[in-house]
Amino acid sequence: LDKLRLQSSATMSGDIKRDEAVAAKEAGNAAYRKRDFEEALKHYDKAIELDPTDMSFRTNKAAVHFEQKDYQKCIEECNQAIEVGRENRADFKLIAKAYARMAGAYVKLEDYVNARTYYQKSLTEHRIPDTLTKLSEVEKIIKEQERKAYINPEISLEEKNLGNACFQKGDYPAAVRHYTEAIKRNPDDARLYSNRAACYQKLAEFQLALKDCEACIRLDPDFLKGYVRKGMALMAMKEHSKALTAFQKAIEIDPNNQDAVDGYKRCLMASDADPEEVRKRAMADPEVQKILGDPAMRIILEQMQSDPKALQEHLKNPDIAAKIQKLLESGLIAIR
Repeated sequence: LDKLRLQSSATMSGDIKRDEAVAAKEAGNAAYRKRDFEEALKHYDKAIELDPTDMSFRTNKAAVHFEQKDYQKCIEECNQAIEVGRENRADFKLIAKAYARMAGAYVKLEDYVNARTYYQKSLTEHRIPDTLTKLSEVEKIIKEQERKAYINPEISLEEKNLGNACFQKGDYPAAVRHYTEAIKRNPDDARLYSNRAACYQKLAEFQLALKDCEACIRLDPDFLKGYVRKGMALMAMKEHSKALTAFQKAIEIDPNNQDAVDGYKRCLMASDADPEEVRKRAMADPEVQKILGDPAMRIILEQMQSDPKALQEHLKNPDIAAKIQKLLESGLIAIR
């Protein structure tokens, strides 16, 4: 009986301490919300003293250190919290929260590699969408840091020269590899993308060539070869209207550039042979749009289609004759 009384007394004492610990935690939370961090720490320390088995008291204390910008102490407190949690079989969500808080502290310290490690550990314990988002952000930062650390214009130039040599020999796959490495070493050099685009064109990889031309133009909007090679890639892809625009831009930069002029002429000839391209070009002309938007002209065109003799009558009207002439010049209609 005495033994039972002692056990009951110990249980009651434990419950009282537990209640007091929770009360201290709530007092700490209230102080935290008021941003009275020193007061909050006192209450959390009291809670820990009363019940050292509850890891949440320590993660709350870590949150205070985080707000105080004492990130090293935050990390240390989270580590202790995780130890306590493991020993007392705490909920995985609480362990995950502690790891995520550590990761957040490492982010503030700009130690992104450790931040990634602890976000990953957090997700191993419990997958929280917010933690996934933060891990993704950290991975982007690390990737960008690695990219910048890899930049070396001198090595880039060496790789470019190797690429040029391979291109001259007709070894285009090897040239692509060297130009790709040159781009990684100096990603802001527009010429490198233009050179690789030339290789892709030789390999009939016109979509990749176009992508590199656009990157080249984005970096240097006045780089003539970027537009010429873009026009050539688009022509190969039968995108004649877009190719014309690219060649026109090249001619604006240098009216005497023979590659641009020749490309423009070839493009015009190819466009004229392609009815769909003729239609697209004609429909882009504001004057043609105005003519086709006139209900009376639409009726006349329908009459001409069903009764070819009607054309002679309509040509007697100078205004209608001028509009028909414009449509003939645009290639949109033909008289047989």
